[in-house]
Amino acid sequence: MNHEEIKSCCADAYSRDIVAMLLGDSYHPGGTALTRRLADRLALAPGMRVLDVASGRGTTALLLADAYGVQADGVDYAPVNTALARGAAEAAGLVGRAVFTTGDAEHLPYPDAGFDRVVSECALCTFPDKERAAAEFARVLKPGGRLGITDVTADSDRLPPGLRGLRARIACVADARSLDEYTRILAAAGLRSAVTERHDQAMLRMIDQIQARLGLLRMTAPDRLADAGVDLAAAPAVLDAARAAVTDGVLGYALLTAVKSP
Repeated sequence: MNHEEIKSCCADAYSRDIVAMLLGDSYHPGGTALTRRLADRLALAPGMRVLDVASGRGTTALLLADAYGVQADGVDYAPVNTALARGAAEAAGLVGRAVFTTGDAEHLPYPDAGFDRVVSECALCTFPDKERAAAEFARVLKPGGRLGITDVTADSDRLPPGLRGLRARIACVADARSLDEYTRILAAAGLRSAVTERHDQAMLRMIDQIQARLGLLRMTAPDRLADAGVDLAAAPAVLDAARAAVTDGVLGYALLTAVKSP
């Protein structure tokens, strides 16, 4: 499967309602609490222009626009997510302060040096060409601007077979990298790491949340799970494998900030 097909599969998966039912409003471990921590680490201030890459249905961008007074732009590969995010901005009274566009993280539809900050949550792990995406982060940042990501980390050599393949890639696991590797990729793009934090417990809490919601949906909406392609027979084993991988230090979650060289 080529890069464009992988991106299309990920975009299709994350535009489905079943994902929101399993993950909640924030499609990443730590939820809005971790997003606020990331925002504080980036020293966001009113009037800054911030880009959220892989913005999904707009949760992060809307939070930053509302709580921090920034001008938030969100870009997502899935047109469905862009439409939903625009609707959410209208409902929240944030039209003009949170603007959403359909686009590719590896070819961002923005001019050079247009943003004070760039954020991306639980997304770099899914991009087929991470080096290209990092270069795009750097390109659209102003000199001295800051990048903030929260993302799945993985020791890829130790991932069990059940956490490999396309489904695991869409689930942010199969192509995740170690924190050191993310740091290296960003540094090669001119983004010097400033802060790194481990938040592995947030990953465990999300696994528990998915397992609980999956059990509820199995009883109340089995047809919706089947229509979304959820393998109810295989899901418990996959979640157990993911939980064990976090416990063993193979999988985790991290916060990272970096600064663009002046």
